[in-house]
Amino acid sequence: MYRTKSLRILVLLLIIISSFSDAAISSAKTKDKKQSPKGMPILWRKPADISARNLYLGPGGDAMRPDLREITFLKEEKRGYTKKYRVKDGSGREWVVKTGKEAQSETSAVRLLWGVGYLTEVNYLVPKVTIPGKGTFSNVRFEARPADWKRLDEWKWKKNPFVGTPELQGLKIMMALINNWDLKDSNNQIIDLKNGPNEHYYIISDLGATFGHASTTPLFWRFTRSRNNPKNYAKSKFLEKVKDNRVVLHFGGKNRGLLKNISVQDATWIASLLSQLSDAQLRDAFRAANYTPAQIDQLAQTVRVRSNELLSLQPDIRMHRTASGR
Repeated sequence: MYRTKSLRILVLLLIIISSFSDAAISSAKTKDKKQSPKGMPILWRKPADISARNLYLGPGGDAMRPDLREITFLKEEKRGYTKKYRVKDGSGREWVVKTGKEAQSETSAVRLLWGVGYLTEVNYLVPKVTIPGKGTFSNVRFEARPADWKRLDEWKWKKNPFVGTPELQGLKIMMALINNWDLKDSNNQIIDLKNGPNEHYYIISDLGATFGHASTTPLFWRFTRSRNNPKNYAKSKFLEKVKDNRVVLHFGGKNRGLLKNISVQDATWIASLLSQLSDAQLRDAFRAANYTPAQIDQLAQTVRVRSNELLSLQPDIRMHRTASGR
């Protein structure tokens, strides 16, 4: 009698466990289905003329600049490391305003990625703004929320339509080049253009943890990672060595395994694009984020040095530089 009762309980437990497993599998399948929306996936688009891109204004150009004559507070945005607010500007367009240290670094990171052809958010750095009911803030990032952009889901670094392509490999290298140590899937976003062509933009939506130090060496039991620290960025390592056609980059961020399979061809592909940006364009990318003149020079010079390190791996692809500073 006791044995029969115990057997029934065991069977019941197995049924319950099986139900939970089926639900988990179903959830995973649903998530995978969301991960691959219909339409043409776009990560990178070849620029017509990299040297003509305006890295001060960035992907939104002059037309998308926020209208600061009137700011209306809508709500607080809970997600992320720093405080963010949803607001409406004087023209009725919505923005997510990010305060804190990440605002400057993210503004510049977007411009560098966009400069070489990657699809990005549209953002601007506003030196000072008052948000009614919340206060006055300095150096804040305004990130556009266009009405015709539908945010679908996150995309995964290890599972996406671009695995193995130069575009994705180049993006990984760019993450090491700007010291983005926060390589989480949750920072990636798939964008659907409601009124445009049947395309889906694959972008990195959060680039705040950049232009600092990305180290895995504990200091007093704390990791020495930093964000938006030009001095730390300039002092940090980048290219370590080349071994058997594999480029070893110094990267102490999350998801370090993504940087284990970088070839010389991958490195020189992205370097050939970066080399087309002039020194003035690089400075504009940091000038747009309201860095000081000394910081602008330090950051731009570090990006140039790192780009040249990659370019030097295959000297025959070096591109001619004009006397204008390129």
